[in-house]
Amino acid sequence: MKVLLVLPILIPLLTAAVSLLFLRRPAVQKALGLLGTGALLVTSLVLFRTVQTDGILATQMGDWPAPFGITLVADLLSAIMVVLTGIMGFGTAIYSMKSVDAGRVSFGYYPLLNVLLMGVCGAFLTGDLFNLYVWFEVLLIASFVLLALGGERPQVEGAIKYVALNLVSSALFLAGVGILYGATGTLNMADLSVKLTNLPETGLITTVAVLFLVAFGIKAATFPLFFWLPASYHTPPIAVSAVFAGLLTKVGVYALLRAFTLIFTQDVAFTHTIILVMAGLTMITGVLGAAAQYDFRRILSFHIVSQIGYMIMGLGLYTPLALAGSVFYLLHHIIVKTNLFFVAGVADRLGGSFELRRLGGLYRAYPWLAILFLIPALSLAGIPPLSGFWAKLILLQAGLETGQWVIVAVALVVSLLTVFSMTKIWSEAFWKPAPAGTPLDGTKPAPRARRYALMLIPVVGLAAMTVVIGLLAGPFLDIATASAAQLMDPTAYVEAVLGVSP
Repeated sequence: MKVLLVLPILIPLLTAAVSLLFLRRPAVQKALGLLGTGALLVTSLVLFRTVQTDGILATQMGDWPAPFGITLVADLLSAIMVVLTGIMGFGTAIYSMKSVDAGRVSFGYYPLLNVLLMGVCGAFLTGDLFNLYVWFEVLLIASFVLLALGGERPQVEGAIKYVALNLVSSALFLAGVGILYGATGTLNMADLSVKLTNLPETGLITTVAVLFLVAFGIKAATFPLFFWLPASYHTPPIAVSAVFAGLLTKVGVYALLRAFTLIFTQDVAFTHTIILVMAGLTMITGVLGAAAQYDFRRILSFHIVSQIGYMIMGLGLYTPLALAGSVFYLLHHIIVKTNLFFVAGVADRLGGSFELRRLGGLYRAYPWLAILFLIPALSLAGIPPLSGFWAKLILLQAGLETGQWVIVAVALVVSLLTVFSMTKIWSEAFWKPAPAGTPLDGTKPAPRARRYALMLIPVVGLAAMTVVIGLLAGPFLDIATASAAQLMDPTAYVEAVLGVSP
């Protein structure tokens, strides 16, 4: 069954390669994109079920023994993230069939999307820090081209900001990798977990930990390193924005969770306190930025930043319950945030703009779209009984148990401001009458929604997932709790990779 560790990387790679042979046949590319992402989703579900029943899976490429070879490993956290990648990839492939223009398809949109998914899955499954760097670069290259694909001026400006900051992050990451290798002679994460425990030079390792914190913090868009995200995520086609919003920053969050539970645990009082402070500031700056915006996509982009704060809050608290909250929040947020961007794209097609002042009348013309917006919007704000309520409740409970009153207060205030932002979108785009000269002002028949049925399929599916996770939170919390237990006690991870107890 260890072939399951290779398939989430191999399937997108083969799909991208075959799609390149059909650049002049958009219909074939769309079919291949749907087939490839569907196969990735099925494989990811089988992988998750196998890890859940049989325990952590690990394999060594080329039969080189760990820690000398390339290691692929899947614990519950990795398996969950690969499943979410499959869901987002499949949903984006369906959405893109109607939303991405033929010009971008002919320039390689579908191969690039699959290369991006390959890089994301590789980052989640690798057991080696250097290969984590390699997968970061793979997804960075694919995402940069997707961001600039089409060559429009705002896209190019956003892509330059995006790639510049991420290259700085990559340079810091590579510097940290070099120092760590010089100090320990290994980059295998399980081996590092063992060797760093016995290393007397804790000052050097703490310094390297901060270097990794900055590098991963840029990729995760945490305070004060987030400003590249709202400057770029609103510029590409909405399908690209959606998959970026769902997956890219979460790779950075995953890297933080993995590194600061498995590797850098020598000075938790120092490193994790910094993470907790970063979490609070990230929440505040993100939500205040969203409150000042009047573009649908820019509001959602700033809220990505804000919600990253909740995800790393659990890491900063560093208790089993807190880490369970972070895992649950990742599960909830990836689904909700991707869906909100999908809804924004549909609103643009029907209402004629992403600018809230140029929107209106959507509730009267399309009440079903209003409901599809409210489900992820209220979940993002943490309104019960949707998934976001349980995610925030777990984190707040963890904060109260550890006596971290300030971060709990910040999390509550930010939730209220999130409600304000979602209410602004509702009142401007859905509730108020359509401005004169817009498609819904009543002078002409409203655009027919059935033309965008393909775009609505993933919207309905993700909204249903949000409701199900909220109403049946128990099984999902059990999975998050089991994942958190593996993160808090890496013994099983080390044994699976190295074959020996730490």
